[in-house]
Amino acid sequence: MSATSGNTGTGRGAMTWPQMLALAFGAIYLLVGVVGFFITGFGNFFAHDTNQTLLGFEINGMHNVVHIVVGVAGLLLGRTLAGARTYGWLLAIGYGAAFVYGLIAINKPWDFLSINAADNVLHLLTAIVGLAIALGPVRNAVTHRGTRV
Repeated sequence: MSATSGNTGTGRGAMTWPQMLALAFGAIYLLVGVVGFFITGFGNFFAHDTNQTLLGFEINGMHNVVHIVVGVAGLLLGRTLAGARTYGWLLAIGYGAAFVYGLIAINKPWDFLSINAADNVLHLLTAIVGLAIALGPVRNAVTHRGTRV
């Protein structure tokens, strides 16, 4: 997709749906990361099979840190369309890789993120949402007297 004033986020106007989705995912992941520390505490960051879950998703300290970083990135990058597109690619690639890692790492003693099957499903869905943010069409804003930018 080529950069134009309609998809770089440099123009004025309403926020686009990719920006809103990036901000929403950023806020959710940040919240999940922070709440996760109330469950796991701050010890044993790389524990495997913690049996500590948040809404059925197994977590450990490192998993919480990843969620916080992903959340902050979404809140920062979602402010412009170009940033939201970049965030979408980060989600698609990062969570696509996390999904593949999870397929291999589940129930292995070296799984430093303590991933379970629910995490894997969420990682795949997040990668798909990332692709939607990165590649989804956005209508150009209408400026003066029906002239499109």
